[in-house]
Amino acid sequence: MKNQLIALTAALCASLAGGAYAADTMDKAAYKSAKDKIEAQAKSDKKACDAMKDNAKDVCQAEAKAKEKIAKAELDAQNRPDARATEKVALMKAEGEYEVAKEKCEDLQGAAVASCKKDAKVAYDKVKADVRQAKAKPGEAKKS
Repeated sequence: MKNQLIALTAALCASLAGGAYAADTMDKAAYKSAKDKIEAQAKSDKKACDAMKDNAKDVCQAEAKAKEKIAKAELDAQNRPDARATEKVALMKAEGEYEVAKEKCEDLQGAAVASCKKDAKVAYDKVKADVRQAKAKPGEAKKS
C-alpha cells in the first residue's frame, strides 16, 4: 500500500510538472499574433524615421531595428523559456545598444568618432564576455 501511495504521488507530481512546462510555452496562434504585432510596431517605428534627416534618421532606424530584434528574442524566450533564450535576449540587447551607439558616434567629429566607436565596441565585448561567463558557470559547477 505504501509503495502504491508513493507511485501515485510521483505520478501526480510528474503530471503537474508536465502541465506547468506546457503552460510556459505559447500556442502557435498566440506566438504568431505576438510576432505579427512586433513586426507591425517595427514597421511603424521605421516609418517614423522617414521624416528625419542625416544621422538622426540612421540612429532612429538603428533604434527601431534593435527594438524589433530584442522584442523577437524576448518573445522566443517567453515561448520557450530556457538558458539559451535568456542568453539570446541579453546578447540582442547588447548588440542593439552597440549598433545604436555606433550610429550616435557618427555625429561626432574627427578622432572622437573612432574613440566613441572603440568605447562602444569595448562595452559590447564586455557584455558578450559576461554572458559567456555566466553560461560557463553552471557547467563548471557540474564538473566539480
